[in-house]
Amino acid sequence: MKILNIHKIITLDQLVQLLHQKLNLLFKEQRKNDTSFLIGNKDGAVEISQPMLYEGFLFRIEIKGTEVWITRSEHYVDDVNSLTLESILNTLFEELSGDKGVKIVLEG
Repeated sequence: MKILNIHKIITLDQLVQLLHQKLNLLFKEQRKNDTSFLIGNKDGAVEISQPMLYEGFLFRIEIKGTEVWITRSEHYVDDVNSLTLESILNTLFEELSGDKGVKIVLEG
């Protein structure tokens, strides 16, 4: 799990909207392929998945105040698509935080 402090409070709906707007587009630009990921609100968290390629979620993101709790599926930690998604998520959270930046609270 990785916990980031983005120094800003966002709602789950705002996060889902941001991911819908940018995640797949950025992924296609970086990986140069047509893989698209599903982004959905499930049980109070955002899950990113691709059921044609992966069983279960790749990432599960929970919002706790100004913190974003990111769980990465343990089955795909070395997968190139998962690594690309993680890089994109880091970029998007940097954008969200603005001038305050992102602070890593926990990484493990």
